[in-house]
Amino acid sequence: MAAQEPKMILPTGKSKSNASAFTLVELMLVMAMLLIVVAVAFPSLKNFFRGRNLDAEAHRLLALTRYGQSRAVSEGVPMVLWIDAENGHYGLQTQTGYSDTDAKAVQFTIDDQLTLEVSANRTGPATRSGVWTQTTAPGTGPLIRFLPDGSIGESSPENIFISQDVSSVILVRQATNRLRYEIASSQTAQR
Repeated sequence: MAAQEPKMILPTGKSKSNASAFTLVELMLVMAMLLIVVAVAFPSLKNFFRGRNLDAEAHRLLALTRYGQSRAVSEGVPMVLWIDAENGHYGLQTQTGYSDTDAKAVQFTIDDQLTLEVSANRTGPATRSGVWTQTTAPGTGPLIRFLPDGSIGESSPENIFISQDVSSVILVRQATNRLRYEIASSQTAQR
């Protein structure tokens, strides 16, 4: 007689163990603990998402500067990035006088909780005397001018501050070589 080989199956039918499910009280205790954890973590998550909004706006403005510079070189005409700090708008278009219409012109509106300040000076943070505050329309006011050779116009602002509150500020500034804009480190962005 041949020996019986072990079979790889699970037993079926009634189990002899008395395993029971969670009670309602145990489930309520777990839910209460989860609620406490969420309540503790919520303020830091709120700041995280608020900071993401500020960071996203700074990166969008920086991307628009690079797009404007690229368009100026590829199309061979000056491009202007205009900023309406008072109303929270900015956009990019061909400099007035080079074409009748610009089909690729873009305009953005910043979030209601964010503010823009444009500083003309390079030596330090924005001061009231060095900040454009008048209402501007597309093509007027503070303009970043990108020339067809890829350089930035001399009258272009040095610093653009995007802030959410007093403690949350991001600085988009001209690089030291004056060939592009960059996001400054958090230590430099303090006003």
